[in-house]
Amino acid sequence: MAWQSREIKSRIAKEYYRRNPVMSTPLADRMRPATIEEYVGQEHLLKKGALLAVMLERKQLFSLILWGPPGTGKTTLARLLAAATKADFVQRSAVTSGLKDVREVVKRAGENQRLGQQTILFIDELHRFNKAQQDAFLPHVEAGTITLIGATTENPSFEVIAPLLSRCRVVRLEALTEQHLGAIIDRALVDKTRGLGELGLTLAAEAKHALIRGSGGDARTALNALELAGELAKNSGVSDISVEHVSEALQSKTLLYDRAGEEHYNTISAFIKAMRGSDANASLYYLSRMIKAGEDPLFIARRMLIFASEDVGLEDFRALLVATATFLAVERIGYPECQLTLAHAATYLANTKKSRSMTNALGRAMEAVEQTLDVAIPLHLRNAVTDLMKQEGYFKGYTWKDGKPKIEDKTKSYLPDELKDVDFFNSEQETSQ
Repeated sequence: MAWQSREIKSRIAKEYYRRNPVMSTPLADRMRPATIEEYVGQEHLLKKGALLAVMLERKQLFSLILWGPPGTGKTTLARLLAAATKADFVQRSAVTSGLKDVREVVKRAGENQRLGQQTILFIDELHRFNKAQQDAFLPHVEAGTITLIGATTENPSFEVIAPLLSRCRVVRLEALTEQHLGAIIDRALVDKTRGLGELGLTLAAEAKHALIRGSGGDARTALNALELAGELAKNSGVSDISVEHVSEALQSKTLLYDRAGEEHYNTISAFIKAMRGSDANASLYYLSRMIKAGEDPLFIARRMLIFASEDVGLEDFRALLVATATFLAVERIGYPECQLTLAHAATYLANTKKSRSMTNALGRAMEAVEQTLDVAIPLHLRNAVTDLMKQEGYFKGYTWKDGKPKIEDKTKSYLPDELKDVDFFNSEQETSQ
């Protein structure tokens, strides 16, 4: 059982720290780089001429927002920048801090400013601060009292207020590569001061590969899983960390996906584009990612319903029927049974022919409405429900006989005179297949 496994791992970890009081801090924190030379990854930010490299060289900092996945070195980078400039580094978490904490830091920063020292306020998980809390930074960032460095895993465009965003440089960090993680793991295994070097542990190639792949570009996950895997190995009476030890240590790792954040939008975007590109294989993959992450199945079904109208349209009228039936089925049965229903629909929509002719035609018609808002409805198309209306020419020249509608005046059409020659379909069927 999963809860039993977590309980066992917790007991092992507590026993490990009891027997190793020097190691009471998790391995990921102990191995945090102390110098920029030890820092692994983000070469695009630290290469010669790049923004952060210039800041370090000149020992001059600007307010920054460090945006990137978990475990990519945002906090470490902030600390190294502060150390290089000899600034007073104050770290707070948006999860546990409030306006009172901000005011205290501003007061401290004011005192530092009078002494000629820069103050860096580092806010971890900046996106969790509400608008009022973010507003509180503005005057102090603008006045230079504090240099703000915010760390976020969410797209700042969604989560950071525009005035604060305009006063900061957004720096994007990338997920660490397998080579980066390999170097970090190797260093932790041999480091006798901060790492696991004194324990005499070895890591089989297959186990190392599993650890890297299971960490998802997250150095913190890799190091903490390595530490636990090492203790699991020792608890089994061996010094060689196996694939099984790594798998046990990593088994609670979850997919990087935030239903209210950027990964939500990135994944659904990739899913739609894969179906539009008629790649059923990729469509199934992105669908599986959303299912695995616990995405609302009705959200997925709703997007496929929209897709059936927008991207398949007139090319295959059955697509809309399939998507509608899928939505109703998902609504009634939910997870986990609806997974196959979603998969069937996604595969059908990916494989069928596509046409945006209706989408484009509607767009042109809407544009025409915008341009001709006051144009009159032709008299021959209006109902004549009173004698006065008939005298004014309502319904004149329009007949309906034997199920066949007819406009007697050949110069007239079903459109207003100003638009009678317009063809919203451009006389061509627009298909992508």
